[in-house]
Amino acid sequence: MSAPRRPVDPSGLERYYVLTGGRSGPGGSASSLDVATLIVSRAAPVPGMQHEHEEILRLCREPLSVAELGAYLGLPFNILAVLLADLLEADRVEARDPIPAHDAGRGPDLALLEEVLSGLERL
Repeated sequence: MSAPRRPVDPSGLERYYVLTGGRSGPGGSASSLDVATLIVSRAAPVPGMQHEHEEILRLCREPLSVAELGAYLGLPFNILAVLLADLLEADRVEARDPIPAHDAGRGPDLALLEEVLSGLERL
């Protein structure tokens, strides 16, 4: 009888378990993250940081959505949300609503939409 085979590359569930320290989802303020939330670094990476945390801080020097960040890092949303929760808790990143609160209830600019429609009709 042969011994059970272990994956050579920890790229699946084992890797995610290690990345998140066994946590399955974010807590606190990170629980309201969605794919459109913009993430911006507030600090530079420091020596000894987890590699994925360093990458997030480097990539988010300019605002990036959670969806874009997940694509660049090749991580599923729930795993990325746990990593972002760590950084939010440490005040190393800032999460921004993609639509500013003062614009949220206003709706689309009708004049701009009419200009776009007019331009499309001329094509």
